[in-house]
Amino acid sequence: MKRININYLPYNFALKEKARDLRKNSTAAESKLWKEYLRSHKYKFTRQKPIDNFIVDFYCSELGLVIEVAGTTHLANQDIINDNKRVNILEKKYGLKVIRFWNDDIFNGIHIVGEIIGNEIKKLE
Repeated sequence: MKRININYLPYNFALKEKARDLRKNSTAAESKLWKEYLRSHKYKFTRQKPIDNFIVDFYCSELGLVIEVAGTTHLANQDIINDNKRVNILEKKYGLKVIRFWNDDIFNGIHIVGEIIGNEIKKLE
């Protein structure tokens, strides 16, 4: 995957307040992933990071890694289409790696989610 200079991703200031609100009101799955895995990771992850016209759930600038957490609100056909477009833009336009987990994955197998993230990180290092 061709990676652009990830230090210069477009930051959408219009999304700053919404991102702040999302951080304050994280879903239970996002909170669990953050507290049990990402917060103390050796690589620094940020929560609810505005990139372009999106707010990604978790972002590691050093690796160019985006982690998304999806619940049942992402099951409608239009939501699936929008999520695919979003991933395509983040990966193709900006050279980021996007991985997605369902809420149930986090609630029922946080250790497996951690292993998957760890494997993706190894590929990016």
